[in-house]
Amino acid sequence: MHIDLVDEPLHTLQPQGHPFMSGPFTPNWQEVNASGLEVIGEIPRRLNGVYLRNTQNPVHQPLGTYHAFDGDGMVHLLSFQDGRCEYRNRFVRTRGFEEEQAAGQALYAGLIDRPSLATRPGWGARGGLKDTSATDVIVHAGQALTTFYQCGEPYYLDARTLEMKGVAPWGAKVMDGNGISAHPKVCPRSGDLLFFNYSKQAPFMHYGEVDKDHRLVHYVPVPLPGPRLPHDMMFTEHFAILNDFPLHWDEALLPQGRHKLVYHADRPSRFALVPRRHAPQTGIQWFEASPTYVLHWLNAWEEGDEVVLHGYHQKTPMPTGGYDNTGGTLGPSRYGPTLYEWRLHRVTGAVRERRLDERHLEFGMVNARYWGRPYRYSYNMIAHPGSFLFDGILRYDHTSSQSQRYLFGEGRFGSESPMAPCHDAGTGPGDEDDGYVVSFVTDMSADRSECIVLDARNIAAGPVARILLPHRISSGTHACWADASEIRSDWQVPA
Repeated sequence: MHIDLVDEPLHTLQPQGHPFMSGPFTPNWQEVNASGLEVIGEIPRRLNGVYLRNTQNPVHQPLGTYHAFDGDGMVHLLSFQDGRCEYRNRFVRTRGFEEEQAAGQALYAGLIDRPSLATRPGWGARGGLKDTSATDVIVHAGQALTTFYQCGEPYYLDARTLEMKGVAPWGAKVMDGNGISAHPKVCPRSGDLLFFNYSKQAPFMHYGEVDKDHRLVHYVPVPLPGPRLPHDMMFTEHFAILNDFPLHWDEALLPQGRHKLVYHADRPSRFALVPRRHAPQTGIQWFEASPTYVLHWLNAWEEGDEVVLHGYHQKTPMPTGGYDNTGGTLGPSRYGPTLYEWRLHRVTGAVRERRLDERHLEFGMVNARYWGRPYRYSYNMIAHPGSFLFDGILRYDHTSSQSQRYLFGEGRFGSESPMAPCHDAGTGPGDEDDGYVVSFVTDMSADRSECIVLDARNIAAGPVARILLPHRISSGTHACWADASEIRSDWQVPA
């Protein structure tokens, strides 16, 4: 293995055994390029593209109490081509990151601190936060795009080299609404980026679209009754699907600068069908369903007069004793997310819903070529009891309800594991699962990390390849796969 140390930014952190600064969450500070990686097995030659994962890596000693979501963003990349691969990792150098590097210390409050603790106004729907851009990473218009969980600036990086490109040229146009939220989506047919944002000021939410030439081409208000905390969205051919769940900040305490979460079990969940820019602009249609909260969606599509939506319905959105303000209540076993289906009838306004499976699953992925249309397979992360970690992957067949799983092993943890279609995969009925599932796995016993490559049709058989990384990486959150044909390295943010 050949390793080049590219940079090691200034860091002042003293982890002192904090549960989200140690163990599987131990931060990385070195940025490296690595080639000639050791491979156990054989890398499939039909894999041609990049696997990207975003992680939280705190750099400076926090001003207050550290939360798992406060760390600076770092993207890890494994590039595949003709049976070979190369690795590199880079910090997402946001404005807040660069300001703290210049100051040599933390300047912003954490999620569970009082916003007044920040020495700068900060970003995000809550205010006072540093925009770490550490939540998600996707590929839009040929570039990697990173995002922040409570709304922030959209940052572009080269999807092959991780060179920082900077804030998206359209970003300033949506910052009054606090930028964009954590999980924008890219329509595989139009290339449009679909996003939403939210804030504490009316109308409280907006929906927007950016075309494949980086132009903001659609931006409309989605009025809500008050400040809410949506996290993810989904879309179909004609609609974006946004939500208004009964878990959000206590509105009575917001004037005092307090951001306490409350769950109103007597209020419904609400779903908004917002026409996409190319669809007839018939207005927003709202639907009501049973109360819950959903962090992440899997897919949605149109079926006659119905819109079908799949995601992770939470059985207990609020812990019995409330949140403990340490991040210890983050584990999926605490809130019980399960595969669930909602059917929204656009003519009658009725909603039919059902649980698809009783197991605690989250952070699911599908073949992204099937986003917004009927699909069959999902690849879901299996929750590790009592913690914000995942033990393995479960492939679920939404036609037969059959499943198979692969467990990482004792002391081994992964996170979101995208399905990577083969470079030459077809588009017929039997081609949806023609590909592989890729995942970074942190092995606490061996004190290392690796990337596993599983046959998407038979994940239970175990890895066809294990690629050893040059260092152990933080567990992280969200990830994506992009085919080589989707990547552009010739674009620069306009001056």
